[in-house]
Amino acid sequence: LRFHFSFKGKFIRIHFGVNLLEKSRVTYQLKAERDYHIFYQILSQKKPELLGELCRETTVASIDDAEELIATDVSRPFKHLNTDFHHPRNHFRLFVLKDAFDVLGFTQEEKNGIYKMTGAIMQALKQTILNQCFSKQWARTDVDKVAYLMCLNSADLIKGLCHPRVKVGNEWVTKGQNVQQVYYSIGALSKSVYEKMFLWMVVRINQSLDTKQPRQHFIGVLDIAGFEIFDFNTFEQLCINFTNEKLQQFFNHHMFVLEQEEYKKEGIVWEFIDFVCKRHKFNLIHCFLQPMGIMSILEEECMFPKASDATFKSKLYDNHLGKSPNFQKPRVVKGKPEAHFSLVHYAGIVDYNIGNWLVKNKDPLNETVVGLFQKSTLKLLSNLFAGYTGADNLNKLMTNLRSTHPHFVRCLIPNETKTPGAMENPLVMHQLRCNGVLEGIRICRKGFPNRIQYGDFKQRYRILNPNAIPEGQFIDNKKAAEKLLGSLDIDHEQYRLGHTKVSSMPSVT
Repeated sequence: LRFHFSFKGKFIRIHFGVNLLEKSRVTYQLKAERDYHIFYQILSQKKPELLGELCRETTVASIDDAEELIATDVSRPFKHLNTDFHHPRNHFRLFVLKDAFDVLGFTQEEKNGIYKMTGAIMQALKQTILNQCFSKQWARTDVDKVAYLMCLNSADLIKGLCHPRVKVGNEWVTKGQNVQQVYYSIGALSKSVYEKMFLWMVVRINQSLDTKQPRQHFIGVLDIAGFEIFDFNTFEQLCINFTNEKLQQFFNHHMFVLEQEEYKKEGIVWEFIDFVCKRHKFNLIHCFLQPMGIMSILEEECMFPKASDATFKSKLYDNHLGKSPNFQKPRVVKGKPEAHFSLVHYAGIVDYNIGNWLVKNKDPLNETVVGLFQKSTLKLLSNLFAGYTGADNLNKLMTNLRSTHPHFVRCLIPNETKTPGAMENPLVMHQLRCNGVLEGIRICRKGFPNRIQYGDFKQRYRILNPNAIPEGQFIDNKKAAEKLLGSLDIDHEQYRLGHTKVSSMPSVT
């Protein structure tokens, strides 16, 4: 989430942003990855009434899902909690985060709707539901549960999934779906329900925290950590890595481009450094977004009924192999999953498997089932699908970021095993290299990154030699700073006097 803080006197206003929810996490996780925490909180058995025959539980040693569920929604007296009230951490969790739904003003009907739809998604993603959709028998436990939770007719839901109505020209026809098509349809619907529910909750929370006082400024916090480089990388990783690539370039632009433009603006003599990301930015984005870039070819192939993974791969190679420096043929490594092409990202080379990309890119919402959602007696579900449209959240996010004055905090993962105190040096160095920190240090060591306005410099440092700036004598701030610095026993090559400020090397401070 992005947190927006607007200041008016002592009032703090918090706004939660909705950009770039990784909804692929709802239906797809790699080995050792978890889905969204609420699924595991429900499965923690802290609230047995929320449980049915859902899906297999996955736990993480560092996360107490039962405790997290209580922090999300207590809805019961403290006497029912098996908790150490004397532990300082629990004082914070139980008295500040206690019953977050109620604190934020969610009604019981809204909470019930959230839990029902979350449970329906968990049921819908069970593998057995596919067999039950095509089964002629009456025992359709999982399908019936999904229909019950979403307040739908079970027979209508099965019919909508297996035989949806699609518009061909001006007429509606019934289309038969095979198992794979139903599988992707269920995934697309589940992701859409989760995304819309998440966005609704963001709006709902902002309404609870709203005030009529005017907003003039905001502080945004955005997590831009990490390219995902796994042994097996699919369409989801490509989309995530492209987003992170754009955010990394935003960081690079501010750390490298604007840093050097500051020297030009201040009139400082400086030998401009040609850094890696400048060339890389053009090559990779060109590879993605040019008229016959990866995304363009994918969109084009999705329009042809006879297109396949093979035809898609062939077009990619025809247009990019040997022509785009960032597009490569993957190396065949024994024991590693099959890869069809490689991209040279800023963070490193990533091998991608293109299996089922055409289907995943369409991410089709079964309009017959959407129609059932719109007529559901579950108020929250019908409201969410009253009207649905897509949006390019990445472009919106980048536009918003460019309107800010950003500051960056780079976080590093010390080890892959979450072991306290363990430092994997190659892993840390790889992160420093791939997220631009080493490049930034190289520029800072050759440049003058520390800056202070002349007036502030005179006021702060005149104590070092008061005689350099006589009391009662009017002297220009820039001249005063120049005289003061000239009178000190320091290396005068370690700083530069610009038009409006003193710029110095890191070693000076």
